[in-house]
Amino acid sequence: MLTEVQAGPYTVRGISVGGVYTSLQVPELDSVLDVGVPIRSFAGTDRIFLSHAHPDHASGLGSLLGIRRLIGKGAPHVFLPAEIEANVQEALAVLSRLHHTSMEVHTVPLRPGDVHALGHGLFVRAFRTHHPVPSLGYQFLRRISKLRPEHRGLPPPEIARRRQAGEDLFDEVERLELAYATDTLARVLDTEPSLLDSRVLILECTFVDSRHTVQDAQERWHLHLDEVAARAERFTGEALVLMHFSQSHGPEEVQATIRARLPPSLYERVRVFAPASGRWFG
Repeated sequence: MLTEVQAGPYTVRGISVGGVYTSLQVPELDSVLDVGVPIRSFAGTDRIFLSHAHPDHASGLGSLLGIRRLIGKGAPHVFLPAEIEANVQEALAVLSRLHHTSMEVHTVPLRPGDVHALGHGLFVRAFRTHHPVPSLGYQFLRRISKLRPEHRGLPPPEIARRRQAGEDLFDEVERLELAYATDTLARVLDTEPSLLDSRVLILECTFVDSRHTVQDAQERWHLHLDEVAARAERFTGEALVLMHFSQSHGPEEVQATIRARLPPSLYERVRVFAPASGRWFG
């Protein structure tokens, strides 16, 4: 069964267990985040964002493409680190030959700092995550026009008249909507401080208790809950979705540990991306 949480205005659904599988969908952004396992209901989504090429995040891509063909969908856009584009295309070419069917995708190679327009005022910005292989996180943002403070008292007809006359009354501002950072050191929260201001931040949190220390997490290139707690006052967004937990922790244990170890001021905004009870899927 898929996990689903509501985080601000966004729905985050899918499954994620560190080292096993991660694939999330945000329907409001028409986006799938990683494909460590092919989820049938994700097949109609036309934008796929790969954080890196480790199997638990990317090995389901070929199967998802196969499902898309079954339902009559064409080639999706796959956003990915520029360094892995050639290898991903090569792997899909091999799958095409094995399956005697097209595995065509439109790859969008990105490097840290690149911004790509997604349409209707929505953009995605790639940022560097800290992992032993080429990896990226993704921050979705909207660019909106905002009336400059000195003009905010003007009546609407006057604003319209001035705009028609060619007067520039607006500033373009970026509204940080949702960010996704997985398989990374906590350092990403320092190198990319705007993540802390995103309306919604989806963040890996592989280790949650004292069975693994912060140093253990760092040696494995992952995050520890204690590193999140240490930055509690810096999170300014509406919701923080924690996911990618180690399979050494059961779902109920994850839920209880996070509730106990995070400051209440942060916990009230946290969405734990784990089943409320039972076992991990599979």
